[in-house]
Amino acid sequence: MALPQRVFFTLHEASARWGCSIADIAGWAAIGKLKIMTGIGLVRCGDADFAGRVTLSAMDLQPLFRRCGTGPVEGIVRRIMPDGGADWLIITEPAGGIAVAVVDMLILAEDVFGFEDDHDMIRRPTTNGTPYDWEGMIVFLVQRIHERGLPETQAELIAEMQDWFANQSDGTKIPDSRSIRRRITPIWRALRKEAA
Repeated sequence: MALPQRVFFTLHEASARWGCSIADIAGWAAIGKLKIMTGIGLVRCGDADFAGRVTLSAMDLQPLFRRCGTGPVEGIVRRIMPDGGADWLIITEPAGGIAVAVVDMLILAEDVFGFEDDHDMIRRPTTNGTPYDWEGMIVFLVQRIHERGLPETQAELIAEMQDWFANQSDGTKIPDSRSIRRRITPIWRALRKEAA
């Protein structure tokens, strides 16, 4: 029995598939070519409550999409567009908005496929079964830690490693976050223990 077609791509999966950066995807979303979505818990916008799938404004979260890789991995969302809605709504509760991480941002698969059709793109899978450059990743990891230290979270470091794989392979060879986590967790734990 075949599985149904996938429903979402993460921003990292789409950037790997298209051989571009997430900054490019954010730019296309900002001009209306794509919608960046996520799932949220219950929030209040004025007199109405919303939860579930919502569209995010790429421009509201622009620092997350810096090409230089120095941006944060999580941003505060203060307005949303509910699924099927046409207008932006201001989040009134919680008053400060809600935190959303880049790794939790999604694009509907139908939008990914439609974008590819609109721009005559050849669909490429995120990986093609070839081995990953794990040794190169470790070298980059050591350089990154030596030059800038450890990031605040291991998730941020994993996202940076995924970006490294995307940049090294024109987006064709990016391992999933679990595979990267297995390789960097011993290093992360040892360095965190030393820092304590």
